[in-house]
Amino acid sequence: MAKIIGGIGTSHVPTIGLAYDKKRQNDPAWAPLFKGYLPVANWLAEKKPDILLFFYNDHANSFFFDCYPTFALGVSPSFEMADEGGGRRPLPDIKGHPQMAAHLADSLVNDEFDMTIFQDKALDHGCNSPLALMWPHEPVWPGAILPIAINVLQYPLPTPARCFKLGKAVRRAVESYPEDLKVVIVGTGGLSHQIHGERTGFNNTEWDEEFLRLIVDQPEKLTSMRHADFIRLGGAESVEVIMWLAMRGALDEKINCVHKNHYLATTTNMAVAIYEQAGARDISKLTPKVADEGGV
Repeated sequence: MAKIIGGIGTSHVPTIGLAYDKKRQNDPAWAPLFKGYLPVANWLAEKKPDILLFFYNDHANSFFFDCYPTFALGVSPSFEMADEGGGRRPLPDIKGHPQMAAHLADSLVNDEFDMTIFQDKALDHGCNSPLALMWPHEPVWPGAILPIAINVLQYPLPTPARCFKLGKAVRRAVESYPEDLKVVIVGTGGLSHQIHGERTGFNNTEWDEEFLRLIVDQPEKLTSMRHADFIRLGGAESVEVIMWLAMRGALDEKINCVHKNHYLATTTNMAVAIYEQAGARDISKLTPKVADEGGV
């Protein structure tokens, strides 16, 4: 049977990808961010997952507002990286896993989630911005991606509780897949930021710290919040952290955060965290030089 071996929460800010492509990893302004991803890359290298199941959102590159799905599952054998107006990023295509994707589609529909199924849609920075920092990709990626897009752009959005329940349904689907595969669940978005209106440039790092605590210890408290609560506390665009709740729902009830980093360099408090089941070892034993890179 397939097994979920852990989870990752990560921002998907497009400037992360731009800085990576321009090889700015050691620039003083960017080094704290990139150092925060080194333990993630090391953890994935140690765990060797077969699939990264990504909860992400498309930014009107492959889906548009005339037909924007609430939940959409990618079933292609491979996925391109989207050209978002400045040219395609220098990243290779990544394998999909159509067999598991088909299994998830059947399982989720029978679990009363009406999924949109897509093929031949490119993955934009919602996926590829953090992906390049976590997985080596020259000449090819080491595994497959299974993308699930969540609408966090066009209201009405799915509720935080609905995203959490989607994660639980995804876990049931993954664990009923007959092949022995290792799966890591990735939830993307946020943290605090607002990029339009009177509060443009708003951040709230105190709330970000509380969110990172609650996602581990009290996710149900987050599921009881309204979209307006997330917007008030973290800014309008920070509501996309409901995709972290989908990731959290797919994990054990009790988990440990074995690494986290958040860094406010531009408009968004950019974060990454690794989650394992309770009792997991401290990641400092794996990456002692970088695992203690803390928050802001």
